[in-house]
Amino acid sequence: MTQEQKIKAAVEITKAIAVAIKDLGSVPSGHLYARLMGNLSLENFQGAIGTLKRLGLVEEKNHLLTYVGK
Repeated sequence: MTQEQKIKAAVEITKAIAVAIKDLGSVPSGHLYARLMGNLSLENFQGAIGTLKRLGLVEEKNHLLTYVGK
């Protein structure tokens, strides 16, 4: 897999996680990861959540992820 393909995959995974959180409104981060762990490493999950938080799309309080973006 090329670097460009890896970046595109990471963007798509991050988008999919954002949509899932948006659809749910709020979800405990551990519950969300438990659903994804067969397909996504913890490191990649945490990276995607960190990106969403930095973008201001998701807030995390006491391990509860809440969608706050547009």
